[in-house]
Amino acid sequence: MFLPPIFIKRFGCKWTIIGAMGCYVAFSLGNFKSSWYTLVPTSVLLGLGAAPLWSAQCTYLTILGNSQARKVGELGKNVVNKYFGVFFFIFQSSGVWGNLISSLVFHQTPNKEFFSEDQLMSCGAKDCLMSTVAANYTTQPSQKLVYTLLSIYTGSGVLAILLIAIFLEPIEDNLPNREGEEKSPPFRSTLLSTFMLLRDKRLHLLNLLPLYNGLQQGFMSGEYTRSYATCALGIHFVGYVMICFSAASSLCSLLYGKISQYTGRAVLYVLGAVIHVSCMVTLLLWQPHPAQMAVFFILPGLWGVSDAVWQTQNCVLYGVLFEKDKEAAFANYRLWEALGFVIAFGCSTFLCVSTKLYILAGVLTLAMAAYGTVEYMESRSLTQLSAAGGRSQADEGETQTQM
Repeated sequence: MFLPPIFIKRFGCKWTIIGAMGCYVAFSLGNFKSSWYTLVPTSVLLGLGAAPLWSAQCTYLTILGNSQARKVGELGKNVVNKYFGVFFFIFQSSGVWGNLISSLVFHQTPNKEFFSEDQLMSCGAKDCLMSTVAANYTTQPSQKLVYTLLSIYTGSGVLAILLIAIFLEPIEDNLPNREGEEKSPPFRSTLLSTFMLLRDKRLHLLNLLPLYNGLQQGFMSGEYTRSYATCALGIHFVGYVMICFSAASSLCSLLYGKISQYTGRAVLYVLGAVIHVSCMVTLLLWQPHPAQMAVFFILPGLWGVSDAVWQTQNCVLYGVLFEKDKEAAFANYRLWEALGFVIAFGCSTFLCVSTKLYILAGVLTLAMAAYGTVEYMESRSLTQLSAAGGRSQADEGETQTQM
């Protein structure tokens, strides 16, 4: 909550991104010697870098989109939406390449998995972690393959930092300031800006959206890959299954960024909610079996279609509604999203998969109800502004008539 506004104000978006990406590389290095003494400190460092990284990225794109909108005479929210669509198209495609790399590397491990019908019965929504099928029947990759994969990921991170440092142009929030207004707020104001924004009722309601986003990502990356894909197919298929999720999310992010100006964000949110609820019902009723291979890939693909809604529209929504407090707004966003991840992974060891699906459905219902309330508040506010503007124009016309 504290680091993003401070770092962005002091160092700018570019150097905040570079410094935060270094934390990700440090986490990759920590995995070379995986132990409590390396993974816990580097995980903390990763968490400290994640919030400034994503907040700076969202702030950068919001400023860039609004600046471009003023140049071409378009609505700021439309241009920002396009920019986030393009960004998340590229970002989600990393899941395709990353999972493809891991699958190709781990595919060199001899596949010795065999799952009996009794073992398959404990997969899916019935998995209550009382069975150790995945742990006992999954072949462990060799240390050489693990080092190969980590080297590829670490090298990619270092290359990314160099590309950002060399080619990314620094950007400033060039919104016109009123005369006498301080350009740089005092340190104390920046430090408390995240808390001060909590006075906005809209933020209280919208925070359920990033909370759900963290929960649903945690479920797909943790529960689905373990209780469905690994449990019934083996670890070698996890990467290929997640490629479908990332590819669908990537392509739909680009699509939503282009069509949102015609459909409006409310339509996309409803679409995302309907698809996710349908997937949850299917996951509750479906009993995973290797004979139904196509289903293992279709469900992550549909989940990715909906995931693209939360990834793109949430960032746009926060950037548009809290344009004057972007850094603090995105810091709040990342806080609640991280809390969703914490809950998802924290509950993974003692709750049945079916219970987690019910929790997901409940949080999604509350999040959509809260989002609808915010949209209603915004529409009323715009109506009142339009009415006030019409009255002022009428008064001005009457004054001119009298003169």
